[in-house]
Amino acid sequence: MRPGATPSPLAPLAGVLLRGARGLAILLAVLVAAEGLIVLFGVKPWYVPRPSLVIGAILATPEPYVQGFLRTLTETLMGFVSGALFGIATGVVFFRAKVLKELIFPIFVVSQTIPVIAFGALVVLWFGNTLIAKAAISFYLTFFPVTVNTLLGLESVDPRQEALLRSFGAGRFQLLRRLQLPAALPQIFVALRLASALSLVGAIVGEWFGDTVGLGVLLLQGMYNENVVAIWAAIAMCALLGTGFYAVVAAAERALVFWGAEQ
Repeated sequence: MRPGATPSPLAPLAGVLLRGARGLAILLAVLVAAEGLIVLFGVKPWYVPRPSLVIGAILATPEPYVQGFLRTLTETLMGFVSGALFGIATGVVFFRAKVLKELIFPIFVVSQTIPVIAFGALVVLWFGNTLIAKAAISFYLTFFPVTVNTLLGLESVDPRQEALLRSFGAGRFQLLRRLQLPAALPQIFVALRLASALSLVGAIVGEWFGDTVGLGVLLLQGMYNENVVAIWAAIAMCALLGTGFYAVVAAAERALVFWGAEQ
């Protein structure tokens, strides 16, 4: 673009489409290469089936995969959003009230040593086999990294910048809104990208405790039936959901932490 020229309003959309097309081309190349290598080396289908078999299984009966995708997506979103909001709010509270941090933060650390399977069993006993139970397990894996990174981001703010804003009469809320939270956003989004994968894991693990719809259910059904193609088809849908969710969080980071690309 020429110096001084006005950027096109369609430029961000064009960039997204270009990245999407490039990612799709890479995925197709990987699938074709995997198909060729499996055929070339004669890999048995009960170890690693050809991608064409996996895609064919999904297209032959798309309804359970679409329903499972949407159900797991709903559980993941509920756990991710609630965990992210709780983690950011808790990080701010710990930053403001050091006494609460000293009292409660060790409890959070201990809670993360509990295996997710054990925690999931308790949650299902409390809430039953409901959507809330699956979202709660997803929440459990989401809130802690967001809390930690929010706290780290807030504590890394330059004190000289805070002193400068205070000299202009900024109060605690204005400091938080105009300086501290924006400065902490890069750290927060590091945790959100990690949590986008962890929340999906939590939702799938929650479905293993008993459900009728979901990608975790499809994984269990494939395992019980010793259907390797069905297992790989469920794995492919999980990968599609996880990759898409991560991409959305990364796109939000590029939009909100716009100064990161300029550094």
